[in-house]
Amino acid sequence: MRVRTRAVATGFVVLVLIAAIGMIVVLRQAGEGLRLPLAGRACTVQADGEVTLDSQQMANAATIAAIGVQREMPERAVVVALATAYQESGLRNLTGGDRDSVGLFQQRPSQGWGTPAQIRDPRYAAGKFYAALKKVRGWEDMRVTDAAQKVQRSAFPEAYEKWADESQVLTRALLGHATTAVTCTVGGDPVLRGAAAIAALTEGLALDWGLVAASSGEDRPTGTGYFSSAVDSYGNPTLLKVGIDGLSTSPEGVRAGWRYAHWLVSHAKQNGVKRVAFDGREWTAKRGDWKRLAESERGDTEVLAEVHEDV
Repeated sequence: MRVRTRAVATGFVVLVLIAAIGMIVVLRQAGEGLRLPLAGRACTVQADGEVTLDSQQMANAATIAAIGVQREMPERAVVVALATAYQESGLRNLTGGDRDSVGLFQQRPSQGWGTPAQIRDPRYAAGKFYAALKKVRGWEDMRVTDAAQKVQRSAFPEAYEKWADESQVLTRALLGHATTAVTCTVGGDPVLRGAAAIAALTEGLALDWGLVAASSGEDRPTGTGYFSSAVDSYGNPTLLKVGIDGLSTSPEGVRAGWRYAHWLVSHAKQNGVKRVAFDGREWTAKRGDWKRLAESERGDTEVLAEVHEDV
C-alpha cells in the first residue's frame, strides 16, 4: 500500500509539473500575441487598423509624432521612431533599463545620447532619435527594422519590425490623415484644472509643435500654427484655441487641425482636457468618443479645447 501511495503521489507531481510547463508555454505564446499589457487601456486609435494604448503611452506617441513634424521629418521617420519606442520601452518613459539605458528609446548616457535627465525628457529623446536617423544614408528605403537598427544597434535587430503595422496606424492618425481617429476615455478627478491646465497645454503645444501664442496685430507667416486662451462665459480660464494662419479651410489646414485635435485628446488625462471640437465634430472625456455636431453648434475653423474649471 505504501509503495502504491508513493507511486500515485509521484505521478500526481509529474502531472502538475507538466501542466505548469504547458501553462507557461501558452502564456508566452499569448504574450507574443498581446504584445502590450491590456490593463488600463483607455485610448483607441483607428486609421486603416486599430491600436489600443493607455493614456501614458498615447501621450508619448503623440509627442514623438509632433516632434517629427516640427523637425520636418517625413512620415516614414515617424513610423520608424514609434516602432523603435514601442520595442524599447513599450512607449513608456522608463527610469532605467539595460545597463544605463533610459527613457522612451532606451538611449544610453555612456554612448553620448545626453544626461539621464535629458534623455528622460520625451521631446529631447525623440529629437535625438530623429537627428541620428537623418544621418543614416538611405534610411528612407529601408525596412522599418533596418532603419531603427542603424540608430539603436540592438542585440535583436529584427525586433522593431513587429511594431511596424501599429506604428503606421498611429502615424496616420497623429499626422492628421484620418479624422476622429484618436478616442480616449478619461475618468476620475482631473490632474490639472483651469489656469494650470491651460498653462500646461500651451507649454506642450509650444514644445511639441513649435506653436506660438497669438497676439493682436501680429503678422505670422502663412501656415504658422498658433494658440490663444480665453475665458468662458463665467470668466473662468478654461478655453484654448489652436489655429493655422491662412490655411484654415484648405485640405492642408484641415489635416493640421486634426493633428492638434488628436494631440489634445492624447494629452487629455494629464492636462485636464474635458472637450475638444474641430471640423464639426466633438470629443468629450466623459463620453470618450467623437460625435458630429449640429449645424447650429459648429464654431469657427480653429481647434477648440476646454479644460475643467477650478473648483
